[in-house]
Amino acid sequence: MMGKKILVVTQHFWPENFRINDIVEGFVADGIAVDVLCGLPNYPLGEWFEGYSARGPVREEYKGAQVYRAKEIPRTGNTGVRIFLNYVSWPLYAWAALRRLPGGYDAVFCFNTSPVLMCWPAIRYAKRHGIPFTNYVLDLWPENLYSVLPVKSRFWRGVAQRVSDWLYKKADRLVAMSAPLQERLCARTGKSPAQVADIPQYCEDFYAVPLPDAALQARWGGHFNLVFTGNFSPAQSLETVLRAVAAAHGRAGDIQLLLVGDGMSRAALEALTAALGAEQYIHFTGSVPPTDIPKYTALADALVVSLSDSADLGLTVPGKLASCLAAGRPLLASLDGAGAAAAREAGGLVSPACDVRALTENILRLHAMPADARAALGAAAKEAYQSHYRRSVLLRQLEAFILEGRTPGT
Repeated sequence: MMGKKILVVTQHFWPENFRINDIVEGFVADGIAVDVLCGLPNYPLGEWFEGYSARGPVREEYKGAQVYRAKEIPRTGNTGVRIFLNYVSWPLYAWAALRRLPGGYDAVFCFNTSPVLMCWPAIRYAKRHGIPFTNYVLDLWPENLYSVLPVKSRFWRGVAQRVSDWLYKKADRLVAMSAPLQERLCARTGKSPAQVADIPQYCEDFYAVPLPDAALQARWGGHFNLVFTGNFSPAQSLETVLRAVAAAHGRAGDIQLLLVGDGMSRAALEALTAALGAEQYIHFTGSVPPTDIPKYTALADALVVSLSDSADLGLTVPGKLASCLAAGRPLLASLDGAGAAAAREAGGLVSPACDVRALTENILRLHAMPADARAALGAAAKEAYQSHYRRSVLLRQLEAFILEGRTPGT
């Protein structure tokens, strides 16, 4: 791959915490030149990160990659209106910013979280310059939209469906995170499996290295610790987790939940915690740097992965799963579909999405296990990470597909 150059298009990038940061770093380490077209950091709280404003900066460098920032309307308050304005503003500003790019790219790659409109500037650039465009589909639209914004109108749902399908079809290549998502994208776009690669999300290597912290142990130790790390949004259905922990705590009093992260649902989750009378054993630690996450997973008797019961989320294997498995701790999973299958294969205790009672029973079942049985579940999780989610293997697969169109196994 030496001597190649990729344009990465993504609304969300460093210093926001998304896996595209590590993907870019990996591309550069493998000798690929990278330019990044991205937004101004304000996710998830909708407030500008320190050192940034509506004016920029619009040009930076990140670990060898050149970063070109386009403006956007921030998500201030995370209301439906502000999220909508954020969704539609960045693609328009990014389209205008295309003229600032130096060019010379062999391929364009979009790390396509929400919104699907994020990929539109990438499509425009690739078609104009006759180079292949690969879209990494992390949030399937329009289905994912409805887990964030309550769109009820049949007219607007029809518009969202047609726009989403049109954008997916415009990609030369698509990356799916699971075989079911690959099948869905092939059906919706008419593309062949050779044009839609099934490449799971990997996790950064530091998640696999335990990092015990004496201060955190002194503060949170001495309990049966369940740990959730990451973004708090409606898609995670964390209210299911809170209710299950409260019910389990009522039957086994030393159970404690640590919620490490932040997001648009935090205020609602804190209100639910208060309503449950659970402030003594459900704790919000706030956001921490990704490299500090192993300090918290080292405290965990189990790690929690949850998603809502929306149909599109059942097609995906969440990226969080890989980092949980890497930590080598027992897994409690509340989700459906491909994610549930992957968690079950890794030895996790799996309950259906949004099923409070089933998750409660799995918490109590894990709590009652002898220590050696829980250790065996952690070892199974680590083995699943080693076998299926190693960064070095999946990053090479991604590079080969973007630059050469080679699918895994060919």
